[in-house]
Amino acid sequence: MARLFRRPQPVLLVLVVLISVALAALPVLTYAANRLVSGQPLMLWQIPLGGYLLLPLLALWLLVFLPTRRSALLLLLGCECLFVLLVWLSGHQATLLAQSGSRLARTAFGSGFWSAAALTLLLAAEAIRQRHRQTTWRILLNLQMWLLPLALLLSGHLNQLSLLKEYANRSTVFDAALIQHLTLLGGTLLPAILIGLPLGIVIARRTRWQQTAFSVLNLIQTVPSVALFGLLIAPLAGLAATFPLLASWGIAGIGMAPALIALVLYALLPLVRSVVAGLQQVPAEVRETARGMGMSRWQQFCFAELPLALPVWLSGLRVVVVQTLGLAVVAALIGAGGFGAILFQGLLSSALDLVLLGVIPVVALAVIADALLRLLAALLERQYD
Repeated sequence: MARLFRRPQPVLLVLVVLISVALAALPVLTYAANRLVSGQPLMLWQIPLGGYLLLPLLALWLLVFLPTRRSALLLLLGCECLFVLLVWLSGHQATLLAQSGSRLARTAFGSGFWSAAALTLLLAAEAIRQRHRQTTWRILLNLQMWLLPLALLLSGHLNQLSLLKEYANRSTVFDAALIQHLTLLGGTLLPAILIGLPLGIVIARRTRWQQTAFSVLNLIQTVPSVALFGLLIAPLAGLAATFPLLASWGIAGIGMAPALIALVLYALLPLVRSVVAGLQQVPAEVRETARGMGMSRWQQFCFAELPLALPVWLSGLRVVVVQTLGLAVVAALIGAGGFGAILFQGLLSSALDLVLLGVIPVVALAVIADALLRLLAALLERQYD
């Protein structure tokens, strides 16, 4: 028995305890007469079929006491079963309530659902970390956790949840916000890369310029986003009034122009830092070998320095993408659109589901972009190891 069971790891045990407390003490769902009133909490024991969640939960309690190598994969499967069952049960209960209640009634995720789901994903990530050391496998296994919930979403099983009802009522607005948000992201990345890469390469070669350049970029980064958006309104409005041609190109005090300028300025610091750090970590022996082979400066950069620096550059690009997706939400305050417009509309109308409709896609885009760039960086590192 001593070999079969072991002393549980504190992290795993704490996560399982917190999942149990969240499901037992917090409402899994809330049911309200309409979208504006506070919902009545629905605890796990008040939901038909809610007892099914106890099976994977009991399995998690058992698995934390098994040896790590034996239990890591089973622990991951247990987390996935609990997560999928929690999502399925929420959709099932929302459908039952919709059939017996008013068309205006709303069934929403409760604090117990959000807490248990987040803790289950953390537990799964810890199990994956113990199971695999390679970053590639960790990313892929974390992403596959969302396959079955995504299948439930696409199948229409979750359509009676209030969040999906908000989407159905505003699908056109949502699609336009998605396009606008991606436009802000693309419109920021292209000029930021065109400015940041040459600037980073230049100051990496001339170290005496680094302090001045980073001081300026750090100063820009410390300016609050709302303040920077506001500072750009007056000069851009003046330029548009003085030069009508600029106004015809879409440059104005509010809208896309000030949003893109501010987002590009914020993106420069992490991007330039990653370019400089990537070039500085290239071993001097590599440069000497490239010179000894008769390579020109351009060939040295393309075939010796760039492959070794590229994973670090991608790390900086990850920061830029996630940062831009978040700051683009605030840009809605100056008329730039995107998911921030939905979020602020929900805040003004005290509609939590509308707020979530603006927040969740931004988080999802950031997680997907971060995972893809991490995966690409890991593959490059393995290729050049």
